Amino acid sequence: MPLLRLFLKPGVDKQNTEYGAEGGWVDSDYVRFRYGLPEKVGGWTPFESSPVNLVGMASGVFTWNSLGGLPYAAVGTTRKVYVFYGGQWADITPIRASGAATFDTVSGLTTVTVNDVAHGAVEGDFVTFSSVTGDPGGIPNASLTNEFEIQKVLSVDAYTIISPTQAISTAVAAGTATATYQIQVGSDKSFADFGWGTGTWGLSTWGTPRPSSATVKLLAQLWQFDTYGQNLILQQVNGGIYEWSPSSGLTVRATAISGAPTKSRFALVSTPDRHLVCFGTESTLGNPATQDPMYVRFSSQENINQFVASATNTAGGQRLTDGNEIVTAVRSRGQILIWTDKSLHSQQYLGPPYTFGFQQLGANCGAIGPHSAVDVNGVAYWMSKDAFFVFDGSVKKIPCTVQDYVFEDLNFAQGPSVCAAINTQFNEITWFYATLSSDYVNRYVTYNYLENVWSVGTMARTAWADTGSFGSPIGIKYDPLSEAATISTIYGLTAGRSIPYSQETGVNADGDPIDAYVYSGYFDIGDGDQMLLMQKFIPDFKQQSGNLTVHLRLRAYPQASATPSSLDPYVITPTTQFVSTRARGRQIQLRIESSDLDSFWRFGTMRVDIQPDGGR
Repeated sequence: MPLLRLFLKPGVDKQNTEYGAEGGWVDSDYVRFRYGLPEKVGGWTPFESSPVNLVGMASGVFTWNSLGGLPYAAVGTTRKVYVFYGGQWADITPIRASGAATFDTVSGLTTVTVNDVAHGAVEGDFVTFSSVTGDPGGIPNASLTNEFEIQKVLSVDAYTIISPTQAISTAVAAGTATATYQIQVGSDKSFADFGWGTGTWGLSTWGTPRPSSATVKLLAQLWQFDTYGQNLILQQVNGGIYEWSPSSGLTVRATAISGAPTKSRFALVSTPDRHLVCFGTESTLGNPATQDPMYVRFSSQENINQFVASATNTAGGQRLTDGNEIVTAVRSRGQILIWTDKSLHSQQYLGPPYTFGFQQLGANCGAIGPHSAVDVNGVAYWMSKDAFFVFDGSVKKIPCTVQDYVFEDLNFAQGPSVCAAINTQFNEITWFYATLSSDYVNRYVTYNYLENVWSVGTMARTAWADTGSFGSPIGIKYDPLSEAATISTIYGLTAGRSIPYSQETGVNADGDPIDAYVYSGYFDIGDGDQMLLMQKFIPDFKQQSGNLTVHLRLRAYPQASATPSSLDPYVITPTTQFVSTRARGRQIQLRIESSDLDSFWRFGTMRVDIQPDGGR
C-alpha cells in the first residue's frame, strides 16, 4: 500500500476533544509553530553571560539606549529597582526618608532593636545605616554600617534587624546612626479579599483597628518604565513616579519627579508631543488621598515637572468613564490606548487649546493587568479576564483554540501579574499567567499573530523585554524560595529571587535539557469504523540534533483508555530512515518528545504506512 502523507494543521486545539481535533495538535510544551510546523523553542542563558540574582519578584524589565547609543536595562521587582550597564548591576531603588537611630542590644544575640521616631517602615523594608558611632552593645560600628532588611516592626518608633556580629553586652538606646530608608516594599502576590490577615503583623494591640493611614497593599507591587529623552521614567503602579539619568552614574539612585502626581496607576510619555501622562492619578495634585482610578493627568509639553494647568501651558486632565479603574496604557500608532477594567479608550494629541482628545473605542473588553497589553506595529493585543482581544482600528475578540484551557484555570487574583511578551523574531505574543493551583506565574499561552495559531506550555517568566538594545529578548524567572546571594550584601535578607535570562539563545535551559513535546489529535481511517494497522513511518525532522522520541497511542473508541503500541517508544536519531511500528487500533495519536541536552528539531511531513485491518 502506498505511503500516506500525514498533514497536521498548525496550532494547538484544546476546544475540541482529542478525537474531534483530528488532523491537528492538542497539547504542547516548549514548542512553537512556525511556517505551519511545530518546532522546539530556543533556549536561554544568563543575561549577558553573567548569572545574577535580584531581590524580589521582577514585575517589569525595560531596555533603552543613552544619547550616546549605549545600552541600558532596568528591572523593577516587588522590593527593588535595578539598572544594568556595561556588565554591572546597580541598585537604584528610590529613597523614602532618613532618620536618626539608636540601638538596643542583648548580649549574645544578633537581633538588634533600632529606635527611630516615626520611621514609617513596614516589615521587609530596607534600611542602610551610616555614620554609626558608639559600638552599640559591643557590635563594631563597621558591622552596622551596612544595608539591612527590617525583620519585625515593633512600633511606629522601633523595629528589629539582624546584625552580622553578636552583641557582647546588653545596651539600651546605645550609639547613633543615620538611617536611610528605601521606598516601601510590596508583596510578590496579590490578594483578593480584605480584613483579617491583610497588612503587616504586629503594628498594634489585639482588638485595635488599623488606623486609616495604615498601608494595606492588595496588589503585587509592580513597576512600569518609559524614557524621557535618555532618562528613565519609573512608575510604581499605584505609587510614586521617579526619574533616573544615565549621566548620573550607577551610584546614584532614582529620585521622585518634582511637581508630578505622588500616586498613579500607570505613566507614559506621549509622542511626538512629549507630555508625561499619568493614568489613574490624583484629582488634587500632590494629595495621594485624592487618587481617582479613572482620572488622566498630563504635564505641560516638554516639562515633566509642570502638571498644574494654566493659560500659558498645555497641562491638564480628563476623567474617563465606563470602568472602575484604569488598568494599563500603551503607545500605538498616532495615539495612546488606555484600558480600564471594562473598556478601551483612545487619547490623541490635538494641540492647543484642548491638548488631547479622548474617545471610547470598545466596551466589555478591559485588560486583566498592567502588563497584559502590547502593541505590534500599530496593532494592539491584550488579555482580558475571559478572552483575548485585538485592536486594529476596531476591537475584535481573537478566535482562540485554547480559550477554555486558559481561562477556566486562570488565577484571577494574580491577574495583575500577567506578563505579555513580544517576540518579534518569531511573530509571537506570549502571555505568562498563574493557574488556580499557583500564586505565581507558572504557565504560558502563545499567539503567532501572522499565522493565527496558538500554543501552550509551562515556562514561567514574570517580566519580558523584546530584542532591542540587547541582542536577544530578556526573560526573568522568579523563585520565591531562593535565598541565593544577590548583587550586594543585605543582612537578614529573606527568600525570593529573580534571575534574568537572554532568551532564544542556544537550545538548553541554562545548561539543562528542555523537556519539549507536542501531541496530535487521534486520527483514523474513513469514519473510524475499521481497525487500522500502521506498519511503519518515515520520520521527517529538519535541523534535528540529538535524539527525540515518538510515541504512538492507540484507542478503540474515543473515550476508551489509550494504550501504547507494542514497540513504543520509538527513538529517532538524526540518521533514522524509517521505523517499524506494528501499531493497531481504530484511532492513533502521535506524540513527539525530546529531553536530551543540546537537542533541537522541527517537524516536517511524516509519511506513514497505514492500511485497513478489519472491522473489529
